[in-house]
Amino acid sequence: MRPYILSETNWKTVKDSSYEVAILPWGATEAHNYHLPYGTDIVEAENIAAMAAKMAWEQGAKVIVLPVIPFGVNTGQYDVKLDMNMNPSTQLMVLRDVVEVLDRHRIHKLIILNSHGGNDFKTMIRELGLKFPSMFLCQCNWFQSVDQKDFFEHKDDHAGEMETSVMMHLTPHLVSPLSEAGDGASKKFRFSAIREGWAWAERKWTRVTKDTGVGDPRKATAEKGEKYVKAVVEKVSKFFLEVAKASKDDLYV
Repeated sequence: MRPYILSETNWKTVKDSSYEVAILPWGATEAHNYHLPYGTDIVEAENIAAMAAKMAWEQGAKVIVLPVIPFGVNTGQYDVKLDMNMNPSTQLMVLRDVVEVLDRHRIHKLIILNSHGGNDFKTMIRELGLKFPSMFLCQCNWFQSVDQKDFFEHKDDHAGEMETSVMMHLTPHLVSPLSEAGDGASKKFRFSAIREGWAWAERKWTRVTKDTGVGDPRKATAEKGEKYVKAVVEKVSKFFLEVAKASKDDLYV
């Protein structure tokens, strides 16, 4: 039993424990090129949450990792078979219910550990912050925590070198041979404002990529994944620890 993983912990332990912060891993169920499983974002969210929580727990942080939410926003992939979409409005309702439980049980800090680029909880956090003023709510995108350039030749977008390397390290039995993978070639919007990042529109996935990947996976290795995951876990665990130890009345410097 890992005492920082709620699904592995029993009532005898939980009822006598005092938790400082809850971690909610949130993934997605979607195609990841031909070589990675649909549950890639779920695997990443669960593993990174658990490893970072372990490190923070061992440094005295009373964290509790909630079960992963397996569905993300996949509106742009509506025509990709069995890509499971959860609309942002539905996510808000799910998140509201989770926050309500935590608030009722006096766990007043929640970190959403996000593992899917299509998920964006900022507006939800703003809305729920008004309804639950005693709560500290935040989103943490683990895939943005360290610079990919220090570990990989190509920046990952979806099922490319980084994600493939991570999965080779975490769950190699779920990764098909790279000889089966598509090259992850993708089209970009013709509008310079969107390409430069100061305008945004949703991509229609099957018009952008032929293999559902966006990023070349062919230089991925388990060794790269191990080094990258180690750096990510160290960075994320530090954040968990900082949030756990901070007073809700003293969050700014």
